[in-house]
Amino acid sequence: MSQQRLFESLTTLFTTHPVVFWHDVEAEFASAVDSLQLDGVQLVRLDDMPALRVKLDIEGAPDQRWLIYSAKPEPEPTKDWLLDVRMRSKSFQADTTSILLEDLGLTTQGLRQHLKERAKFLRAKDRVDRLKRMVLPGDDAQDLDRKMLAVLTRADQPELFAMLQRLYGAVVVDGVADLSAEPKAWQDIAANDLTPAFWELVQLQLGYLEASPSLRDLLFRILVTDFCRGLQGDAPPQLAHFVLPDRTLAANASVFVGRWRSDIAQFGNYNALAQAVANELELVSLLSSQSAEQLVECMTFEDVELRMVQELKKRIVAGAGANMDVVRALMARRRDGHWANPLLASANERTRALAACYDALTAAADFFSLKSTHAAGFSFADAGTAFAHYRDELFRFDQLYRHFHTAADAVEPTGWAVLHELRETIEGVYSGWFIPHLSTAWSKVVEGPQGLLQHWTLPEVTPQQAFYERKVLPLFDGGVKRVFVLISDAFRYEVAQELVQHTNSKSRFKASLDGMLGVLPSYTALGMAALLPHKTLAYKESANLDVLADGHAVATLEQRSEHLQRFGGLAIKAEDLMGLGKEKGRELVRDQRLIYVYHDRIDMTGDKQSSETKTFEAAAQTVQELSNVLGFIIHSLNGSAVLVTADHGFMYQESALDESDKSTLDEKPAGTLKAKKRYLIGRDLGTTPKAWSGNTAVTAGTTLEGSLDFWVPKGASRFHFAGGARFVHGSAMPQEVVVPVITVRVSEAENAKTKYVSVSLLGAVNKVVTNTQRFEFIQTDAVSERVLARSVVVSLRDGLDNDKPISNVQSITFDSTSQLLDERKRWILLTVLAGAHDPHKHYDLVMRDAVSNVEVLRLPVKVDLAFGNDF
Repeated sequence: MSQQRLFESLTTLFTTHPVVFWHDVEAEFASAVDSLQLDGVQLVRLDDMPALRVKLDIEGAPDQRWLIYSAKPEPEPTKDWLLDVRMRSKSFQADTTSILLEDLGLTTQGLRQHLKERAKFLRAKDRVDRLKRMVLPGDDAQDLDRKMLAVLTRADQPELFAMLQRLYGAVVVDGVADLSAEPKAWQDIAANDLTPAFWELVQLQLGYLEASPSLRDLLFRILVTDFCRGLQGDAPPQLAHFVLPDRTLAANASVFVGRWRSDIAQFGNYNALAQAVANELELVSLLSSQSAEQLVECMTFEDVELRMVQELKKRIVAGAGANMDVVRALMARRRDGHWANPLLASANERTRALAACYDALTAAADFFSLKSTHAAGFSFADAGTAFAHYRDELFRFDQLYRHFHTAADAVEPTGWAVLHELRETIEGVYSGWFIPHLSTAWSKVVEGPQGLLQHWTLPEVTPQQAFYERKVLPLFDGGVKRVFVLISDAFRYEVAQELVQHTNSKSRFKASLDGMLGVLPSYTALGMAALLPHKTLAYKESANLDVLADGHAVATLEQRSEHLQRFGGLAIKAEDLMGLGKEKGRELVRDQRLIYVYHDRIDMTGDKQSSETKTFEAAAQTVQELSNVLGFIIHSLNGSAVLVTADHGFMYQESALDESDKSTLDEKPAGTLKAKKRYLIGRDLGTTPKAWSGNTAVTAGTTLEGSLDFWVPKGASRFHFAGGARFVHGSAMPQEVVVPVITVRVSEAENAKTKYVSVSLLGAVNKVVTNTQRFEFIQTDAVSERVLARSVVVSLRDGLDNDKPISNVQSITFDSTSQLLDERKRWILLTVLAGAHDPHKHYDLVMRDAVSNVEVLRLPVKVDLAFGNDF
């Protein structure tokens, strides 16, 4: 202790006591005591003066303050001449151990010897300072050792689990785990003689007791124990010797790894270590005999997830759409686990890939289920029925095909081949069954004297050229002062349906979807002109075959804007509108009543050979971009009514085309003015049995003198493959001519507000009597456009101890759209941390939103593991 520290400590004592005894047994301060110079204090060296003389001096000067110093131990009371003085005085100790007791705020004098044994640790001031922040006055030797270990491992809390996370995390470098590495913190533990204390703590909490314990062996034991506890059935013989022997304490291993996996700052280290252990165990070979049902609760190793994906893929292919309920339930449970959890996807490439695997499997299961309901193919009474069937249901084939490939493409960077077989099967069904069957059924209502090509109108379906008259004008008539029309090039109907779902998941946004009959040929120049307000449409014979609206060229943005001025409006690109910002945007539209906003992502991507394979990626981007534009129009520009539509749709297939996909025209007919993969336009083209033919006066409402003949290939075939052939449009398949119209309105009504699903606990589970307890929940309402799915995390917590978790944490997603209550039930297993839990105390079952951490549910429970252990 420094001179200053001695001075300050003694000065403080003399403020309350006139006499202070200092027995400096080891004479550490014999030479320093004379130089203290304490004001008003008389120093007496008891070893140099008779005790009786000291006693008389003290009694003779009652106002004097006395420091009685001795280098000898305090005498026994029966031999102490100063006992009466000592009884009303204060003792001072300045040895290192006493100082530490005082500095640490410890009240137990019995710790003096223990502190001496921890002298190595206590020599470092920074370590002592960190220890002070953890120590409580009543701590015993075990508590001190645990907290010293926490200091050396730099754990956030003086808990074994936090220490293990730090120790194991230290052997992971750049995402790679070296199981033979020795962490610096472990070297520090050994250097400070705390290794026995560490293993004692491990034994106490995990039941791990080995003659030659090691961090490596402990890691194997913990992970294998967690794996085997989740496995339905006996542990594989090759792993049984790794399972921790004490069943009660083994539960703690599962609690530990569960918390480790859910720690956003540490789960990357866990992933690397778990993979390293799995590799050494050659786990892949051990999993081959395990079924998906046996593995469904095993979240320890990524290899289990890969095995689950592989097994579920096989079932989906073999089932061909039948009995998919079990598959969907297994997938839902795995999505709520660790390795494929969408909430972690943004932080981890492999998690993104695994989540994408399940997205692909889900789309495939739904695709095959849809196919099984139409196993006999398609048959339509007339064109109106065919149009309605595609608009209301059959578009899902295209949508699920797109969703599957979008997800499967996200898996490709990993090099995994697990989805390759499924890709081929999906492609075979889509390109080899759906498109041909739909083409055949559609041809029957398109061709012939009464076919759609002869009149190109459908009852109660808006023709695209009547868009302004039937969709825009009624909004003005209904009192809307300003209408925004958002047109996205090649925005297919099934993509629009996805945007509607996305839009309706937002409060105040109310979107509805309808279909128009697109113009034919279904290409940009004609489709864009048809959407403008006009009385007449006509072709102008020129190099570009411009389409005129009311005699005005409308091929470019500037020309369309000039045309719209006649109707109190303007045209602008979506990115330019967004770039204006709120104030300039409002200024631009202030005096306008009709704003046409043009967006181009899908067509710009798909119409180029170099980028057509990214068509589906562009579709997903389009949904997000159009959602952003809608939000800007409504929130920043005060738009109250927006129509979202397209000039045409598109057809796309992943597989390369061959000659069978080609319409065998020997040569272009005389009079051809423009020839593309999916249409020919010209004059006096005549007819051919090899293509559908017609005139734009019928299919687009062009004037008689301004109309042209066209040929379009039948079904899904192309006239030629030059410049790419997977992405096409121009002909008359539903994917091209069922043009979406989304009406987006703003509403403050209650039914326009969104909410998350509500959840309730089933049964009266008010006592936990086993280490692992099942809890069953029910989603009280079905997910819909306005009722949103919700992911939650559930655990048992001690509400009286800072909500400290006393169990592992489990995730559940409530996303059922079923109207049947039984199909909206979900259950989890919570493992309670072994140890002393007060059976008379109320703990809490706590459910929190996985994203916002908002508490969804809290219910009181009692934990009486002793009761359960008796039976």
